[in-house]
Amino acid sequence: MSTRLDVRKTYKLYLGGKFVRSESGKYLEAKGPDGAHLDNYCWASRKDFRDAVVAARAAQDGWAKATAYNRGQILYRAAEMLESRREALAAEVSRSHGVTLDQARTGVGRVCDRLVHHAGWTDKYQQVFGSVNPVASPHFNFTTSEPMGVVVVLAPDLPVLLPMVSLLLPVILSGNTAIVIPSERAPLPALSFAEILATSDLPGGVVNILAGRRAELAPHIASHMDVNAIVDGAGVPDLSAQLQAGVATNLKRYFNHALPEADWFTERGEDPYWILDTVEMKTAWHPIGL
Repeated sequence: MSTRLDVRKTYKLYLGGKFVRSESGKYLEAKGPDGAHLDNYCWASRKDFRDAVVAARAAQDGWAKATAYNRGQILYRAAEMLESRREALAAEVSRSHGVTLDQARTGVGRVCDRLVHHAGWTDKYQQVFGSVNPVASPHFNFTTSEPMGVVVVLAPDLPVLLPMVSLLLPVILSGNTAIVIPSERAPLPALSFAEILATSDLPGGVVNILAGRRAELAPHIASHMDVNAIVDGAGVPDLSAQLQAGVATNLKRYFNHALPEADWFTERGEDPYWILDTVEMKTAWHPIGL
């Protein structure tokens, strides 16, 4: 009786709605907390980042023009797809971060809950944060928000996917597109999460996930002129200083949302005011008809 070989997986980058290898052909070894070799994953380069920005920019206009209801339905669909794959993703989290399977199941469940929570904000944040302003003239004066464009999200190395998803969702629910740099220490759960996004009706390019070395990508993230904002949750002081020094030259927005691990499981991790980080408030005047 023949013995079959296991089909080992090389985790691909998620770019423009497709799973691709790095343009350099390089890969890195993903290791568990005990140093054991888990699998290989593609190593994102500067060229991959530039391609991700192009893909995100191409998708942004269509995503922003989608109705708030439609964006909410798509995010809810992602929660549905995650719910059906909770066990597999929990196993990935457990082996990558060294947490127990029960802890991983609990964490993945919270990721699903947070997807549903933010799906509900897509058609509500405008009413909550916009306003009708009193003016001393015969006009209506409205303040509403518009998405900024392309946003880079840097996730921390903390267990489970909750921090990465909590940073990403406030960015994309308003119509922005995102390039996510996941945990450098344990990137495989984020790359598996990309497979869920790919089956959730999310248009290609709205979310792009590039695994690799943060320090190598940071100068290109900070200097790229078609990136509108950076949301930094990595919690690495040297990286934060490097990004802030870079964005000072081109005035893109920078936000530091690094939290202690326990806070990601509280209301601090789903702060709706984070939505305001990556929108522009616009005021419009309209004459009152007589």
